[in-house]
Amino acid sequence: MPTCLDLAKRLQYIVGFAALLVLAGCAVPQQMAAVPVGPIPPGQARIWFYRVYDPSLSPNTANVDLNGARAVSVSPHTPPIYRDVAPGRYHIAPESFGIDVHQARDVDVLAGQEIYVKVLDDPTWASGGDFNEYHRDTFYVWLMPPQLAKAEMAMPI
Repeated sequence: MPTCLDLAKRLQYIVGFAALLVLAGCAVPQQMAAVPVGPIPPGQARIWFYRVYDPSLSPNTANVDLNGARAVSVSPHTPPIYRDVAPGRYHIAPESFGIDVHQARDVDVLAGQEIYVKVLDDPTWASGGDFNEYHRDTFYVWLMPPQLAKAEMAMPI
């Protein structure tokens, strides 16, 4: 007949093993299931937004505006995001602590057209300090050629 001490030891092993399983699950990078993207709705255009993961750059989320209104929030750890928009002229601008030239882009999109916007980060633009170094996010948007953008968007996160 097991004693209380034996049962307590077994319970301790079970809890320890369960904790290891939980930690192992956290260490495995989670990939989001690829959801098939439908066709562009008639009379609309599609704008894709994405970031490429780079461990030396900011892991912070970049907010991107279309014509002054928040369109998407893009993280280097999330899949690409798209917005279907009416044809027309768009000012695509990232919200950014650092202010630099050429951070935003203006683009004309036609019905049925897809454009690809890569969000980049320069951690050195707004940085400094003597003993306590600091870096602030300075985001940029670039219009990318479709073939290059699709290849970058297909890379694992």
